[in-house]
Amino acid sequence: MAEQKVAPNRWLLLAISMFAQIAGTVFVNGAPFLIPYFHLVRGLSLVEAGTIAAAPLAGTMVSLVIWGFVVDRVGERTSMASGLAIVTFAAVGAALADSLVGLGAWFFVGGVGAASANSASGRVVVGWFPANRRGTAMGIRQTALPLGVGVAALLVPNLVDARGLMTTLLVVAGICAVATLLAVALIVDPPRPDRNEAAQLGQLDNPYRRDDRLWRIHLASALLVVPQFTVWTYMLVWLIDDKGWSTFAASALVASTQLVGAAGRIGAGWWSDQVGSRLGPMRTVAVVAAATMLTLGLLSGTPLAVALIVIATAVTVADNGLAFTAVAEIGGPYWSGRAMGLQNTGQYVASALVPPVVGALVAGRGYGFAFAAVALFPVLAVPLVPVRGERRADSV
Repeated sequence: MAEQKVAPNRWLLLAISMFAQIAGTVFVNGAPFLIPYFHLVRGLSLVEAGTIAAAPLAGTMVSLVIWGFVVDRVGERTSMASGLAIVTFAAVGAALADSLVGLGAWFFVGGVGAASANSASGRVVVGWFPANRRGTAMGIRQTALPLGVGVAALLVPNLVDARGLMTTLLVVAGICAVATLLAVALIVDPPRPDRNEAAQLGQLDNPYRRDDRLWRIHLASALLVVPQFTVWTYMLVWLIDDKGWSTFAASALVASTQLVGAAGRIGAGWWSDQVGSRLGPMRTVAVVAAATMLTLGLLSGTPLAVALIVIATAVTVADNGLAFTAVAEIGGPYWSGRAMGLQNTGQYVASALVPPVVGALVAGRGYGFAFAAVALFPVLAVPLVPVRGERRADSV
């Protein structure tokens, strides 16, 4: 008899996948936490600072589908490790850049590399966990984004204040280098049927031609990411500039709220496993997000505003894991990489526009108006979530 291979520890793979996503997030989402430095120290306008902060988001946005194709073809380990190596190299390049244009270019390149972890780490999780635990597992994996933002919120603004931009970016490069080595050493690609078997099962067929569920989830998720990135991008500078908080106090609050957001993602994933639906909970989250952002905008000048923005950091991220899991299940083992790439592309298109556009709204009408205005986006997302057409895919 042939020796049966021992399956790797799925929880270890989940942990490494999370760390890979955290490392990429610290680089990509650390850039918005440089906005106070660029605006208040370097003298750039909010629109200029926001544009530089959007560069890594733009790099991620344009490369997500390509990385998804690479994952579908060559596997998760190779894709994740090579992408993280690019981020490491770009972080060093950004640290040594001698102009804002050069800095923005390296930020863009690093964003390209960071995109690899989105599809690759997601595929590791959905490939190794069964359907009845996949929502919870993906919810845990999706906490990498708020946790990465939390790490960036504590690390980037305080370190750049104390030691300057070069040291800050070299520290980020070190984090990404560790993630690269862990991916090379420990990630194991999940099993999937060979192409002949997959063809017989219809898993090679384009799921986008089957029905409109994926397109609707992509569009709804892009709309829902607008309030999420509005809060993430401008909470820090709002607390410092509008509320008079110190950099340390503001960054500590931003970091701590990411733990609340992480718990929200896990809870949403567990909820979806219990009710056997990803999209029903996603639609409920959209309704709550709209109400929260509108209330925050209307009460932004009151003592309740800080509590409301903390709630908003939790509510506005809770849909991500639900949508990502649904997309992976619908896409299947030979299309989920590209499907997750397209899913994230729509989100990053929206998120890359948030810093400069919301910055212009803040400059023209104030923070309260900007917070209330983005409540429109989750309202538009509610009817797009294809709850009635949901069918659980038990294998990917």
